[in-house]
Amino acid sequence: MTHYLIKRFLLYIPILLAVLAVVFVFVRLAPGDPVDAFAPPGHDISAVQKAALRHELGLDRPAYVQFGYWVKEMTKGNLGYRYKDGTSVSHDIASRIPATLLLTGTGIGIGVLLGVLLGLVSAHMEGSIVDHGLSLLAYVGVSGPVFLLGILALYFLSMTLGWFPTGGYTTPGKGGAADILWHLILPASVLSIQYVAILMRYTRASLLEVMTQDYIRTGRAKGLSRSQVLTRHAFRNALIPIVTVIGANFANIIGGAVFLETIFSWPGMGTLLLDGIAARDYPLIMGITLWIAIAVLVVNLLTDVVYAFIDPRIALN
Repeated sequence: MTHYLIKRFLLYIPILLAVLAVVFVFVRLAPGDPVDAFAPPGHDISAVQKAALRHELGLDRPAYVQFGYWVKEMTKGNLGYRYKDGTSVSHDIASRIPATLLLTGTGIGIGVLLGVLLGLVSAHMEGSIVDHGLSLLAYVGVSGPVFLLGILALYFLSMTLGWFPTGGYTTPGKGGAADILWHLILPASVLSIQYVAILMRYTRASLLEVMTQDYIRTGRAKGLSRSQVLTRHAFRNALIPIVTVIGANFANIIGGAVFLETIFSWPGMGTLLLDGIAARDYPLIMGITLWIAIAVLVVNLLTDVVYAFIDPRIALN
């Protein structure tokens, strides 16, 4: 196991650098000038002032030199300072991570729980009205863009019916776990919709495939009911594709969280990232990209490790 982890970490280093290099290039190809963020509202900065700012920020150096210097400082734990207000990138990201972890963690938890449970129900009731109804809902859930579902949920459930707050992390003057939960339920539920739909389809398909195996037919011949065979025997052997889907769609959850944090004014890294993009705040964009890339790579690694626990025949070496 240790040897496998070392190999994977060594493999992840060039992958991480490649991702960062691609983001670095595309961010700088985007229209706009980051020094414009230093101009007071309604005022312009002269060409001389812009040139001085570019020199101070290192933007007049070749792109490869800028990237190399950023990577060098990144390895020391220094992600730089924001162009917009001069605050530490590491500090700003650290202040937003808890809110993002709460939203994405809850969304994934709801998605895994409901997706696997509904997949079991759908497989158990194969061919029934319930099965067809769940399959229809799954197709709708997969097809619906997260940002559109978020806008519809905000309009109907918050603004029209008033069941949930229209946004934010807490109610001004209140706070507390119950208040945070009240604000969390709607965005986390919307974030989980596609996860539920995808997992439900894959769980159903994986279980039905396993149900055709000889040992399953033997179990049925011994008198076990369909539900007993599903939960006691088929489910464990169907877990590998399910775990694969959970890990593979983690990046989609992160992408959906960026949109939903903006729609619901959730103070996480998604809103911070969009603020950095609008201001052409290169250090902030690169810092958030680094953390997101690390999170995706770690989840992929954990997925492989879980494989070995689920199926002892899989050796990590």
